Amino acid sequence: MIEFINVLPAFLLVFMRVLAFFAVLPIYSHRSIPNTMKIGLSLFLAWIMVFTLESPIVVIDAMYYLILIKEVLVGLFVGLIAAILLYAIQVAGGFIDYSMGFMIANVVDPQTGAQTPLTGSYLYTFALLFLLLVNGHHLLLDGIYYSYQFVPMDQVTLPFGQENIIQYIATTFNAMFIIAFQMAFPIVGSLFLVDVGLGMVSRAVPQMNVFVVGMPLKIIVGLLLLTVFMGVFFMVLQRLFDQTLIAMRTLLQLLGGA
Repeated sequence: MIEFINVLPAFLLVFMRVLAFFAVLPIYSHRSIPNTMKIGLSLFLAWIMVFTLESPIVVIDAMYYLILIKEVLVGLFVGLIAAILLYAIQVAGGFIDYSMGFMIANVVDPQTGAQTPLTGSYLYTFALLFLLLVNGHHLLLDGIYYSYQFVPMDQVTLPFGQENIIQYIATTFNAMFIIAFQMAFPIVGSLFLVDVGLGMVSRAVPQMNVFVVGMPLKIIVGLLLLTVFMGVFFMVLQRLFDQTLIAMRTLLQLLGGA
């Protein structure tokens, strides 16, 4: 009992970082997962992790509350950068829907509660299932566990004012749009060729109403291309998952002052 009381301040710090991770981390932050399960899993992981740290004994003083805020910020920022990269799938779905004419048929994302592209939600569901298939959720948990190697518990402040951190976050946003464009380019490029062909037909046969024929034709071609595109999509997903893990580790190194 005395040992537990001595470790309790450090346990609360670890618990706040893990809980902040789960608040924004892909898969674990999904709204279909009950909050009680997220809190319980955070408590379980924090209880395991606190005894693996070098100095789990923490004294509650004035600096303790600053460290507590720092732990929450570390969890939120690192989990958010992983979520941002995975949202490249939603952006790619938006590009595809715009070309197919599905932008008028948005659906409500159960995770965020906001309207998202139809194809984006479809591809994002496959991405989460693929992430579970390759044990990516275990790698995300490894990122939480090894975060203390880069940002130790006794570090009071985070170097948010450094130029390299701001530049890296901007680079991550740029990478998200680049990956989204790479995902959507096969279908968007093919539908652009369909538009070019319809334009030639409208010039050759002025009597044909291209607007009436073009919309169902682009939908049929887009759906057929989606079946062929899935193989390429999973190949790009592997690169996206690798980029996500690298982004989490690099941001932890920058936050730790490395």
